[in-house]
Amino acid sequence: MPLEGVFRVTVLNVNLAENSYDIVIERGALASLGERCRAIGLKGVAAVITNPTVAALYGTVVKKSLESSGYAVAQIEMPDGEEFKNSATLNQIYDDLLAAGVDRSSFVVALGGGVVGDVAGYAAASWLRGIPFVQVPTTLLAQVDSSVGGKTGIDHPRGKNLIGAFYQPRLVLIDVDTLATLAQRQFRAGLGEVIKYGVVVDVHFFEYVEANCAAILAMESDYLIEIIHRCCQLKAQVVELDEKEAGLRAILNYGHTLGHAFESISGYQGLVHGEAVAIGMVLAAKVSAAVGHCTPDDVVRLTALLTRCGLPIDIPQYDRRQLLHAIAADKKSKSGSINFICNQGIGMYAMSQHTPEELLILSGLEA
Repeated sequence: MPLEGVFRVTVLNVNLAENSYDIVIERGALASLGERCRAIGLKGVAAVITNPTVAALYGTVVKKSLESSGYAVAQIEMPDGEEFKNSATLNQIYDDLLAAGVDRSSFVVALGGGVVGDVAGYAAASWLRGIPFVQVPTTLLAQVDSSVGGKTGIDHPRGKNLIGAFYQPRLVLIDVDTLATLAQRQFRAGLGEVIKYGVVVDVHFFEYVEANCAAILAMESDYLIEIIHRCCQLKAQVVELDEKEAGLRAILNYGHTLGHAFESISGYQGLVHGEAVAIGMVLAAKVSAAVGHCTPDDVVRLTALLTRCGLPIDIPQYDRRQLLHAIAADKKSKSGSINFICNQGIGMYAMSQHTPEELLILSGLEA
């Protein structure tokens, strides 16, 4: 059974003083978007930034909800895929915002997965020096992780998420029913971020996912609501303590240093983000074991859960030089060394400092 019982709607608050906002988790929540935007005082044109896939599925219900609350709606579509999370896409969005008459009294709605949320959020943060935006995540990965916490941005050809801003949304509206149309591969990729929280923050949550893996994979709604709720709760707690990643928040990058590197050198083709994170977590666990933060049995346990969730654990082919350059471009790199996030057993974290070359050796990528 779910950890906290069955519930239809839940509201979590991210307490960041003047930047505070609610996370609403509810089945059928899209229909309430306009009403909820009115309730928090948003005005003007609602610029809905999405992609063609999501627009075809949910564009009509979102537009109807916003219009029924009195908003003029401008739908802006960006291409679908991580490879389009770049400056060219951002500039096209700026052109579309200008054409739609989006001024400082207007707001942005990010309707889609993590790429849409990151790019639309950064567009909102930078358009006219910042206008409000609302996150409406439609993938599991975005619902449990990227839509919460105010990280926005685009990729640079030499590294992932190197350009961006911390810019908090005014609301995060999570409609669990959108997962019904999510491709199975994307759903499983989202589980990579789910498992991350258990590995470095909450052993009981890790055990919950282990015990209920079959029900989660079957997409039973009570269990989906539970894991989304708990991930958002855990992320909110971390973000409240460290909004702009000055220290503690970096633990949520577990598995991302090496995962991002593999994404980057592939040109964001082949692996989707959650799959890259899964591979990165296996390697991070091996580093953790090599430096004494966890045991080999912990590595086996994590690997087994990732495998049960249908996530890849095998290392893709890579060029050593390219991989080292990609690791060195990581945002946590300082003076040639990476502030690397380790797991301390299961459910806790530890930090260690390593050069890119050391990470290749400690992770077993290089003998």
